[in-house]
Amino acid sequence: MTIFDGLAVPNNKSRTLNVQFPKYIPVIAEIGINHNGSLDTAKELIQVAKEAGCDAVKFQKRDLDTVYSQQLLDSPRESPWGNTQRDQKQGLEFGTDEYKEIDKFCSQLDILWSASAWDLKSLDFIEDFNPSFHKVASAMITHPEFLKKIANLRRPTLVSTGMATLETIDAAVAIFRAAGTPIILLHTVSTYPSPESDLNLTLINTFSERYGYPVGYSGHEPSVSPSIVAASLGAVLIERHITLDRTMYGSDQSASLEPAGLRSLVGTLRKLPGMMGDGVKQFAPGEREVGSKLRYWEA
Repeated sequence: MTIFDGLAVPNNKSRTLNVQFPKYIPVIAEIGINHNGSLDTAKELIQVAKEAGCDAVKFQKRDLDTVYSQQLLDSPRESPWGNTQRDQKQGLEFGTDEYKEIDKFCSQLDILWSASAWDLKSLDFIEDFNPSFHKVASAMITHPEFLKKIANLRRPTLVSTGMATLETIDAAVAIFRAAGTPIILLHTVSTYPSPESDLNLTLINTFSERYGYPVGYSGHEPSVSPSIVAASLGAVLIERHITLDRTMYGSDQSASLEPAGLRSLVGTLRKLPGMMGDGVKQFAPGEREVGSKLRYWEA
């Protein structure tokens, strides 16, 4: 099983997609670094995602010495883990032992998991766990070597499009198309939290028409409604950051949904395909009976 099951994904030669409203909209709960370095918190968030009805959870993985300069890592920053940037960032990273436990826990709960890698070494790390999908974070979409390596793995891949021009997205899509790797483009705005007036959700249709690939939505706003609107516009997958409490320590907490909001989102998304219907005008159940009562001239 993958989050791509049931979606029409074009091959490497196709530029068209017969877009229909999906019968099921997968939801990925982005835990990211909101676990704050605690495996217990991570497990609690996985449990929240499972109980809400999410299909997968996702984390983030970085090799600090690749992603950040030595100067930045040595610079001061107060945090629960120490007084340097390295202390803070290292405190938010999980290693092999933690991810083995996450892998085991997700298997027990029957929920998929993956992690977005922010460098080539971290991609190798996540690939060793045989994930059902990979994720290209918006920050990585301008890294051709990374894109080619992840495309050549040929696993289903989510590609976030924040902080990118159409030309940048064109180049990224071309890499995956050439490799024949199935992708879902994710419309996203890379601000945390994102003002609703900046969301430009009609880009979902623009991307679908331009690229012929399924398009999803990755939201960073603290509210539920934009994700519902995105799905009603045709987003085939929704990804949302989640947290136990938006007041917790961390840069992503305020852009995340708390458990009640996540349950509300997933519950509505599960009903949405039925509400959208098939676009064919016909009598709904019970309408003929009501019509016979109200249209006295037809009696």
